[in-house]
Amino acid sequence: MKKRSESAPTFEDLIGLGNHSARKNYYPELSRKLDELEAERNRYKWLFDHALHGIFQADLNGQIRAANPAMASICGYRNEAHLQTVITDIGEHLFGDPLCYRQLLQQLYQDGKVFRYETQLRQANGTLIYVSMNVLLKRESDDITLEAFVQDITERVMDQVRLRQLNEELEGRVEERTFALATVNSKLWDEIRQRESAQQEMRLAKEQAEEANRSKDKYLAAASHDLLQPMNAARLLVSTLRERPMAADDHHLVERIHVALEGAEELLTDLLDISKLDQNAVQPDRTAFHLSQLLSALQTEFQPVAERAGLSFRVRCHDRLVHSDARLLMRILRNFVSNAFRYTNQGGVLVGCRVKGESLEIQVWDTGEGIPDTQTDSIFEAFNQLQQHRNGQRAGVGLGLAIVERIARVLEHPVSVRSKPDKGSMFSIAVPLAEGAEQPLPRVTKMAAASHFQDEVVLIVDNDPDILLSMKVLLMQWGLTPLTAKDTAAALNLCETLTPDIVLLDYHLDKGLTGIDVLEALRDRFEAIPAALLTAERADESLKRFRSMGLQVLNKPVKPGKLRALISHMLSNEQLRKELGHK
Repeated sequence: MKKRSESAPTFEDLIGLGNHSARKNYYPELSRKLDELEAERNRYKWLFDHALHGIFQADLNGQIRAANPAMASICGYRNEAHLQTVITDIGEHLFGDPLCYRQLLQQLYQDGKVFRYETQLRQANGTLIYVSMNVLLKRESDDITLEAFVQDITERVMDQVRLRQLNEELEGRVEERTFALATVNSKLWDEIRQRESAQQEMRLAKEQAEEANRSKDKYLAAASHDLLQPMNAARLLVSTLRERPMAADDHHLVERIHVALEGAEELLTDLLDISKLDQNAVQPDRTAFHLSQLLSALQTEFQPVAERAGLSFRVRCHDRLVHSDARLLMRILRNFVSNAFRYTNQGGVLVGCRVKGESLEIQVWDTGEGIPDTQTDSIFEAFNQLQQHRNGQRAGVGLGLAIVERIARVLEHPVSVRSKPDKGSMFSIAVPLAEGAEQPLPRVTKMAAASHFQDEVVLIVDNDPDILLSMKVLLMQWGLTPLTAKDTAAALNLCETLTPDIVLLDYHLDKGLTGIDVLEALRDRFEAIPAALLTAERADESLKRFRSMGLQVLNKPVKPGKLRALISHMLSNEQLRKELGHK
């Protein structure tokens, strides 16, 4: 007889429970695992038995292997056992149309699953019901089964049928009522036709008026471009003469020419702006930006004006982040400051800011003659201007504050004015503060005064020879090295010998060419060359496109002060970029 140690291993030996010590160590853990498996099995069985949707499993011969109570209830059987006993072939006995079952099998063989398959099933009493099925094809060794999740949608389908019938009935009633109304109202057709004829005439008149407005706008745009081009050349040439030493009589004549050109330019620009604003053709492009960027440009532009007039000009405003259209807001501030200088004989002009709630009130103070109380309400009307103005200053045409009022209305920024005769005036505009944390200002490198350049190379591209000549003379007088070209080829040829520090381009050139085309050709050859547009183009769409490309824009006629400030700013940024590149 074999000893126990030499006998065949038992099941306990194979699983590590062959002795009392092993059973003591592992049996509790094994027992716990078995309990967990049993609990998980019971949970799935509970979910299977209590599911709201029907669930069944069947083989490919159509025999149902398992079904839950909900499936039996949907099909009208006493229980799942009754369902399995009666349904021996789901294709023949359960599906309303055996062809639908075959189509379902074909899709399952192809995709392995079918979702939201709508068909009809046959209940125990022979009634057909509508169902939506999600079916999976399961392969385990040689055994292939399908598992289906079934939702009864008969009520939904019947509701759709009833709704369709109701719609058809309603359409029939509408047709009947329409016919009845058409019969009863036959006497009104003549009046309706007369009204339609009158409306057609009104539409034609409206279209003609709109076309006339469009033609006027096109004419103004074309005329402004043709007028602004020679005016721009004349302004630049006169500015060149103004900066040269000459006899007093000659200087006086040049100043008179300057004032006359400035008046014509302002009138034309204001008329164009008023036309666009009155037709709601100006749409604001609101962004968050630092106010100091506008105020710095404002101070650079008007500081020479203040010096020539013998007035002081100060900007006292802490930098804040505001939310507005920078271009339109700058136009308002420029009008405020320009008017302040025009009506101030002595003293000066101050730009300041005050936070009021969620807005920043930008104020422009002057020590001028003030505005009488009787005229305060009318100063924002078109072609209305005060009789008093500074000696020697051009009086204007009375459109500046009218433009301010319209732009402020577009921006939804309140404008106010306070004034005391013989004391001065204060014009202000309330601009929303931008939400969020303050953003740091970009670093700016200090450079020499704008009137003392150091032979930096400036490429100018314009199709007007007079403008090229006037720009060349003016920039040479400022100490710059100008290169002038009319098209892409000429610009590229000039750059063979000298690399420009910045590029100034007109937008509309000859033969459909634009300054953007020239810039792209230049940037293919040079790395990120700084560029700005000097253009008579004022369409909002074009200006938005220029800004999206990161281009600075000056509208023609270009004021020398603005041009000088722009060139100084661009050269400063280019100098900073080169410094950072070397680090």
